Parts: sequence; structure tokens; C-alpha cells
Amino acid sequence: MNASALHCRPLRLRAALAVGVSLVLALGAAASSLPSAVAATHAAARARAATSGGVWGKAEEVPGLAAFNTGGFAEVTSVSCAQAGNCSAGGTYTDGSGRQQGFVAGETGGVWGKAEEVPGLAALNRRGFAEVTSVSCARAGNCSAGGGFRDRARSLQGFVVGEAGGVWGKAEEVPGLAALNTGGFAEVTSVWCARAGNCSAGGFYSGHGGRIGPRQGFVVGETGGVWGQAEEVPGLAALNTGELAEVTSVSCARAGNCSAGGLYTGRSGTQAFVVGETGGVWGQAEEVPGLAALNTGGFAEVTSMSCARAGNCSAEGTYTDGSGRQQGLVVGETGGVWGKVKEVPGLAALNTGGFVQISSLSCARAGTCSAGGLYTGRSGRRQGFVVGETGGVWGQAKQVPGLAALNTGGFAKVFSVSCARAGTCSAGGLYTGRSGTQAFVVGETGGVWGRAEEVPGLAALNTGGFAAVTSVSCPRAGKCSAGGIYTGRSGGQGFVVNEKGAHPSLSNA
Repeated sequence: MNASALHCRPLRLRAALAVGVSLVLALGAAASSLPSAVAATHAAARARAATSGGVWGKAEEVPGLAAFNTGGFAEVTSVSCAQAGNCSAGGTYTDGSGRQQGFVAGETGGVWGKAEEVPGLAALNRRGFAEVTSVSCARAGNCSAGGGFRDRARSLQGFVVGEAGGVWGKAEEVPGLAALNTGGFAEVTSVWCARAGNCSAGGFYSGHGGRIGPRQGFVVGETGGVWGQAEEVPGLAALNTGELAEVTSVSCARAGNCSAGGLYTGRSGTQAFVVGETGGVWGQAEEVPGLAALNTGGFAEVTSMSCARAGNCSAEGTYTDGSGRQQGLVVGETGGVWGKVKEVPGLAALNTGGFVQISSLSCARAGTCSAGGLYTGRSGRRQGFVVGETGGVWGQAKQVPGLAALNTGGFAKVFSVSCARAGTCSAGGLYTGRSGTQAFVVGETGGVWGRAEEVPGLAALNTGGFAAVTSVSCPRAGKCSAGGIYTGRSGGQGFVVNEKGAHPSLSNA
């Protein structure tokens, strides 16, 4: 699912004496030999540029978020950049009354501004649970976001909100969704904007029978800054005989020309579906072609979708084989027709423990994409992997270079991948090391992935020992932004970090 599923994890805050001591020693050494320190800084920058495709700056707490987050849990769930250094982010925080609220924050000219509560969301969020799950920006300062909130009746509802000229408008309940959501359990899971004010979104709602009753997937579109009426995904009800369906991902190559994917439960278990929109009209949902032959274990889903051109998209997800082992799938669309699904090449050989999650997919050009997630290796160790597609052909999945050396605790995962250009991407996630769970970034240049590195500066913030990159967005090669969560003295906080491209000293190296 999306990054907001991280809310399920426990936050174990631990003292960080060893980290503090190492920082003091490092500062002392730098003071005693400034020329050596400068040389070391330049050497480190060159190493990072060589291994990750760019130089990441220092992570910072989202400006102004601490003033809101008095309840001690906040995170960035989504980042989107329309232009290098001009991005928006969204997420959640907990106020002093223990109520969860949604926030947005903007970056202009490479500088992140102050977080603000999503305008109008508090008036909707009468029962103290709200979050931004997805943000998408088609133009600098012109974005849309969506998520969920609990209304006066304790029902979970979906909302959307738009930004124009750098100013966020008021959140509104997704038009028409309440009429569908009679069971009181709905949320926007994915938003994508092909043009400013022209976006599509998807998610789930619960029909008659209460919150454990029938769950269906919905889509909704925005035209000229006005959101239309939510509709059940056409054709999905006929597939969803087990009454559990959801849209997990939406991607639009052009306004009104999008694709979406997710899951439904049929006679043979849980299956994955895809559906396309042409000229603003959604077609009929279909089971991913060829999936039934792979998904003999009865659980499959599309987790991420990316469309580089109208009618030319890629999707990825998971399925369960006859031995109950969860495997990875990829499938491509050409000229509006979905091809036959295939297992991610090489992943089964890595996945000796039988559990895979594919978290994110990004396509810079039709048939040229990158994806990432986790697999389970020997002794149950979870590792992060990446895999690339070139000219419509998927290569072999491989462990993220350098991540095994960091991941001494045996749990790592790629959460987000973003590609600015074919073969030039960045990714981020988490790993468990000696000082707890940390966040990493890694870059791909010319189709070759560099070595993973801990997010610079985050160790000083992450004194509680849990951090993760949840979202990465790359509008230009070497000019990406990312966000996530770390645990400090006052609990969970949201952070942002920017990639600044090649270090100036490289020209003199």
C-alpha cells in the first residue's frame, strides 16, 4: 500500500548516547585540523556524487511542524516536485489533544517554507483523525492533495484540496463520495495531476453493511480546478464478488487520460485489476491479463502505476504462488492495451524467504521505468531491491548496492522511486543498523544504480532510532526532494531533504 501504512508501526524511542559522543569527537577533530576537514568534506561529496548520482544536502525537520506536532507523532507521507526546488509535501501530525491532523508544506527556490494545517480540514475532522496520503504538482505552486478524515459520526471520509499560485484552498469532502460510502469507511489513496487543476484520484469506500461490509474502489476527476462526482470504478463490482476492492494507485500522462490499479476479491481469492481513462471517461476494470495463472495462492494486487504517455503505462505489484510465497509482478500497457503479466525477473532467486513487497514504480519514458521494494532472503532477513525496464523489457532485480553493509539488523525496504530521465532515478527507504532504523537514499545514473547512503544529517535528528524516507520526487536529474519520518526527543517528526546535483568541487577534482 502507500507510505501511510507506516502508522501501524510502534515507535520505540531510545537514548542515543553513542551517536552524541561520535558527533562531539567529529567536531573536535574538525576544529583541530580545518584544512583536513575541508578536504574530507570534498572527498565525501565526490564519493556521494559517484555512488548516488548526485549530492544530497542535510535533512531538516519540516519548518514550523514542531509547533503543531505537540502530540509527538508526525510524518511526511508524500512529496511532489513540478520543478527543481519547487515542491509540495503533505502528511500528518498529532496535536496536544491527541488528535491527528493533516498538513502541507511548500518549497520555493530550494527553500522549504513553514508547514500549515490543511485549510478547512479541522472543520471536517470532527473526530480527530486526518491525514494527507497523496500530493501531486503539475506546475510550481499548483498542486492537489487528498486523504481521509473522520466526521462527526466517526465515519472515515475522503477529501481533496487544491493549491493555486502557492496558496492552498479549503479542503472539501470528495463530491458524491458520501452517497457511495454508506458504510462509513472511505479514503483517497492516490492523486495525480497531469495539468494544473486537472487531476484524477482514486481510493476506496464501504457500501451497505457497515465498515466491515462491502468495500469498493472509486475514481474521481478534477477539471479546471473543480472536482466532479466520485464514481465506483466501472466494471469492478462484477469482479468484486468477495466485496473487498480498492484503488491503490493512479497515474495520468495527459489530462483526462489516466490509468489506475488495485485489488478486488473474487471467487478465486484476491486479484489485481487495471482500468483506463480516455478523454475523461473511465473504461471497464479488468483483471490483470495472465495473472490467474501465476496467482494460484489467491492474493494479488497492483501497488503502483506509472504512465509516461497516454495509453502507455506500467504497473507493478505482488501475487501469491501455489506454495503461499509472495512474489513480484510487472505488466505493461501499449496503445491502451494491457499485455500479459510476468514475474519480476530475478526476484524469485533473491526471495528465498518467500515474501516480496513492491512499493513504487516510476517511468520517465514509455517502456523505460524503475521500481523498488523488499524481498526476504535467508534467515528471514528483509532486503531492499531495485529493478529496471528498458525499451519494454525488464532486467534482473538486484539488491540495492551498498545497502547490505548498512542493513546489519536485517530489515530494509525501498519505499519510493522517482525517475527524472530514462535510467536516471533516485530512491529512498529504510534499513536497520547498529543505531536503530535509519533512512537511506540511492541514485541511478545511466541505468546503473550507485551505492545507498544514510540520509545526510538525519542521524543527528534521529535520536529515537527510527527513520524512513517515505516519498521521493525528481523533476530533474540530480535535483530531487524527499521526505519522511524520524524520531527525536519529542517523538515522531517529519523531515525533508533536497538533492543538489553535482558538488561544485567536482569540477576541480
